[in-house]
Amino acid sequence: MKSSSRSSLFGRPIGRRSFIKGVLAAGTVSVISPPAWFAADAPARRSRGEKVRLACIGIGNRGADVVKALNATGLADIVALCDTDMGAPHTQGVLKMFPNVPRFQDFRKLFDKLGKEIDAVSVAVPDFSHFPIAMLAMSLGKHVYCEKPMAHSFKQIELMMAAEKKYQVACQMGNQGHSEANYFQFKAWTDAGVIKNVTKITTWMNNSRRWHGMKVDGYLPEQPIPESLDWDCWLATASAHKYNQGYVNGDWRSWFDFGNGALGDWGAHIFDTAHEFLDLGLPVEVDPKSEGYSPYIFPQATTLAFKFPARGTKPALELMWYDGQDNLPPLPDNMGASVVDSDIPPPSKGAPVPGNQKRPPGKIIYGEGLTFKGGSHASTLKIIPEEKAKAMAAKLPAVPKSPSNHFANFLKAAKGEEKTRSNFAVAGPLCQAMAIGIIAQRVNAKLEFDRATKQITNHKVANAFLDGVPPRRDWEQYYKL
Repeated sequence: MKSSSRSSLFGRPIGRRSFIKGVLAAGTVSVISPPAWFAADAPARRSRGEKVRLACIGIGNRGADVVKALNATGLADIVALCDTDMGAPHTQGVLKMFPNVPRFQDFRKLFDKLGKEIDAVSVAVPDFSHFPIAMLAMSLGKHVYCEKPMAHSFKQIELMMAAEKKYQVACQMGNQGHSEANYFQFKAWTDAGVIKNVTKITTWMNNSRRWHGMKVDGYLPEQPIPESLDWDCWLATASAHKYNQGYVNGDWRSWFDFGNGALGDWGAHIFDTAHEFLDLGLPVEVDPKSEGYSPYIFPQATTLAFKFPARGTKPALELMWYDGQDNLPPLPDNMGASVVDSDIPPPSKGAPVPGNQKRPPGKIIYGEGLTFKGGSHASTLKIIPEEKAKAMAAKLPAVPKSPSNHFANFLKAAKGEEKTRSNFAVAGPLCQAMAIGIIAQRVNAKLEFDRATKQITNHKVANAFLDGVPPRRDWEQYYKL
C-alpha cells in the first residue's frame, strides 16, 4: 500500500494508514479529507483469477459458520484469524482448519500488522461490537461482511451507512436469505404486481430464547476473567461491565446493553425482503405491549405495532411483530401448514416447546386481492388459500435463480464482479427500524418518530437511546472515522 505525503497531525507528512492510526490514538481528529485519496490507497479490486485475501474476526459459535461458508466458496484465502477468546473451546475448530494462519485477539493489532495484506474482513462477533471493527475496516479501504444486525444503536448504523458510501467499499450484512429464493421471488412478484398495495404484515418468532424464564434485579456479579479472554476488547464500544460468564457466548443476547433481542436477531431473516421491496424505510410509530418487562433484559414476550406511512403510490402499512413462547399471532383460518426453511438453525439454548413445532418463525402479507404466507431465511411465499394458489399458478412470473449465495456474492463484489444484495444502504434502514422497536421495548412506551429529522419526538429518554450509550474511554474514536 503506497503512502503519499499529506498534512500531518503532528506537523510532518504522514501516510494515510499512519494518519488513521493517529486519529485512533488522539481520539480528537475527524477524517475529513476527500474520499479520493482514500481510494488511491485502498486495496485494488481483485481480478477474476485472484482470491480475496480475507481476515476473519470472530471465529467461534456463529463466527465459525461464517468462516467455513466464506471459505467454501473457493473465492477467498483466509489470511488472518481474530477472536477475543482464542483459547476457548468454540474457537478450536477453525484454528485447526487453518493452523498456519496468523492469529490475533485484538482486531486493532490485526489491522496494524497485516493491514497491507488483506482485502476484506468478516465480522461475526456479538452485535454490540460490530461497529468499531467495521468502521476501522472501511476507513482502511477493506470490504466488510458483517453479521446481522449491523450494529447496536441507530447512530452506529447511520455512521456505517455513511462510511460504506464514503470509502466506496463492498459491504454485506449477513442475512443470507437475501441471496436465495425468497429474495428473487419477492422482487419478481413485486415487479409484476402480484404483491401490491400491502396494508398489513404479521410477523412472529415464538421459539424459546435465552432470557425466557430469567429474573434479574440488576447486572450480574463480578467473576474472575478467564486467562484466555481479552475482556476489554470484548466490551469494545459498550458501556463498562464487570466480567460474568452470563454475558458471553451468546448470553449477551439477553441484555439490552449488549443484544438486540428476538427482533434484532430474527427480523432481518423474516421481513427483510418485505422491507426492501415495499420501500418501508423508517416507521412513524411503534407501540409495544410487553409481558415480563425488565429494564435490564428483554421482555418475556413482546407485541410491537410498527406503522409506516404511505410511500409514493404505496399505501400506509402496519407491521405487527410477536415474540415470546406463548405470544402466538392471530392467523388466517385458511392458512394451512406453516412455511419452513431447512436452513433455519435450531435454538441456541433451550429446547423448543410443543407449540413452536406448530408455529415456526414466519409472516403473513396482506396485499390487494391476495394474501401470502411465508417463513424465514430463504423460504418462498405461498398464496393462501391453496385453491387460490392453484388458480394463480399459470399467471405467476418466472423467478430467476440466484447466481451466487450470500457469501459468494460478497466475495464477488469485493472482486468487482457483482453488487452486494444486502449492502449497508439496503440493510441499514431495516436495522434502524428494528432499533426503534428495540428502544420501544426498552422504555416500554409508545414512540412517535419523525422520519425527516430522525428523532423520537414524544419521549426524551427513548430519543437519547438512538445514539446508544457513550463509548468508554479510548473507544470513542471509532465514531469519528
